[in-house]
Amino acid sequence: MDTMRERFAPVVTRLLDEDPGVAVVLAEIGRDGFAEAERRHPDRVVNVGIREQLLIGTGAGLALTGMRPVIHTFASFLVERPFEQVKLDLGHQDVGAVLVSAAASFDWPAGGYTHMAPGDVALLDTLDGWTVHVPGHPDEAETLLRHAIGAGEGKDDKVYVRLSVQSNERALAVDGQRFLTVREGRRGVVVAVGPMLDAVLAATEGLDVTVLYATTVRPFDAGALRRATEAAGTDVVLVEPYLAGTSTTAANDALADVPHRVLGLGVGRPELRRYGQIEEHVTAHGLDAPSLRKRISDFLDTRVNRPAAGPRLTPA
Repeated sequence: MDTMRERFAPVVTRLLDEDPGVAVVLAEIGRDGFAEAERRHPDRVVNVGIREQLLIGTGAGLALTGMRPVIHTFASFLVERPFEQVKLDLGHQDVGAVLVSAAASFDWPAGGYTHMAPGDVALLDTLDGWTVHVPGHPDEAETLLRHAIGAGEGKDDKVYVRLSVQSNERALAVDGQRFLTVREGRRGVVVAVGPMLDAVLAATEGLDVTVLYATTVRPFDAGALRRATEAAGTDVVLVEPYLAGTSTTAANDALADVPHRVLGLGVGRPELRRYGQIEEHVTAHGLDAPSLRKRISDFLDTRVNRPAAGPRLTPA
């Protein structure tokens, strides 16, 4: 099976051929995948060199002319390093682009901490109006890329697509909006984000919990979470492949009118200062199936008795 990133260039190349309004902006990383597209569309495949601030600025300039720019590099160089340009050139100017990252939280451990970005989604959360897709399989990545690049009639949406080497065994029918119900139970709700689904399903095997699958995390599907808690109870565990707790505020807001508990699991804040392998980082952050099972079970086993919540308020 190919990886999400290996799927990225062929999909976007086809879209370049199909739609003269699509452009690609690169900063050296990923250029080889667009070599043929660059020959066919030299005016719409732009490589700015190792200049990440210019990467975003160029994409914003293309957007101001009515183009739909697809901007790509590693997550740490796409969101963190040029964050001021993301905030001003795209956000303040109110133009859209599709930011497509690679390397995720720790996909290339040998690159060191400079190439890791577990805080990318949390950082984008400080800005308004971003859609965030976190596919868990290459087929889902293709679906969400097509959705993102064609988003909005005026193609002015701001979208972040987070690609990862980590992948689930099979793809699900994602639509760029809703959480999917993968398993139903009555003892709690576990939300698995993107490539965390397989580990969550293994971790919760035999546990009486509902499992929701999230590949579009912003906007957060509050309705799906509320519906799941009506049958499964209001103990909620979020399992995210980036900074732990990134979506706890969104979950708390979704359940603001009822007593509830939320546990956010994800990449921890302490820096792991040895390169290691991806699997070792997953285990060190407690995101492997055995660790998740213990953390989820311990959380559910410490439920406290509360008075009945009574009827829920209808959300505005």
